[in-house]
Amino acid sequence: MKQVLTGSVCIFLLVACMAAPAPPTLIPTATKQQPVPTLEATSAPTQPVTETPAPAEPSAGEIALAYVDAIANGIGPRPAGSQQEAQTVQYLTQVFEELRYPTEVRPFSISVEGNTIESANIVAIKYGTSSREIIVGAHYDSVKVGKGADDNASGVAVLLEVAARIAELETPYTVRFILFGAEEAGLHGSKTYVAGMTDEQKQNTITMINLDSLAAGDIAYIYGDAGAKGTIRDWALQFAAERDLPLQTQTGLNPEYPVGTTGDWSDHAPFKAAGIPYTYFESTNWTLGNKDGYTQVDPQYAEQGEIWHTQYDTLDYIEATFPGRMQERLGLFVTVLEAIVTQYQAQ
Repeated sequence: MKQVLTGSVCIFLLVACMAAPAPPTLIPTATKQQPVPTLEATSAPTQPVTETPAPAEPSAGEIALAYVDAIANGIGPRPAGSQQEAQTVQYLTQVFEELRYPTEVRPFSISVEGNTIESANIVAIKYGTSSREIIVGAHYDSVKVGKGADDNASGVAVLLEVAARIAELETPYTVRFILFGAEEAGLHGSKTYVAGMTDEQKQNTITMINLDSLAAGDIAYIYGDAGAKGTIRDWALQFAAERDLPLQTQTGLNPEYPVGTTGDWSDHAPFKAAGIPYTYFESTNWTLGNKDGYTQVDPQYAEQGEIWHTQYDTLDYIEATFPGRMQERLGLFVTVLEAIVTQYQAQ
């Protein structure tokens, strides 16, 4: 439901309209053709006529990397309720509108440490052959330290590249892209969204695919519900195996987390609590530390192996410390996510 703008929301949007980096160019702009001159019958070109080759299509993850740079370096840290978070709303809305998606900004207010702050969710719709929906979500806010390149410009970037890639494609289901605000303050964006869903909307949702911290960790994972509700996780693992893509799920080394599942610490959790099946992409390393997915890399790096929520969560640090990982991981998740939303058929 479209919300009425209150005075506080107007202030939020006014702040958001401050300068933001221009979105990366997704499709080269066509050059306006000049009129072809009429040649006399006896005239002939003095030079061979050659055709300019069409520009190569960007490889998977290339556009996403540009988005990570625009968000993490162009805007920087994006704490809930900050000017930078509001600036990110304006930027991301512009991206969806340039892709010609029906887009809605849904502001909400939350209380953090006794203070009322403004945030917003951004919702864009890709209508499919069926009205049944796959929700693809990622939070765009960050903590104050670092620049939130991994957590979670990476998730937002993969979502945006897939949105660009499927904009003109037919999809079997309607895809609802949601960018959540205020995740780091307590999953407020996703909680607010789920609280506004009707029972019919919940039943109409095939899965919620959560994208969070996709680039820095040692291993690329996909999780889902235990048992039969983890169908998309299993489909994606088979898709990856057939193409020799390095995607896996966690193997249950920690008995608190059954094989193929994860904890309730990201934006999938409110959907899961509402009975909606979840799928979750992440890069970390479940074999390290307490084997709970919190230690992303060898403890010699960053803060005892944790990059998220630290000063090390920057594009420069990740690319210098793990050369090529950011590009490779973004490309992997773009490939698998695009396959899910264009090829998966629910039973």
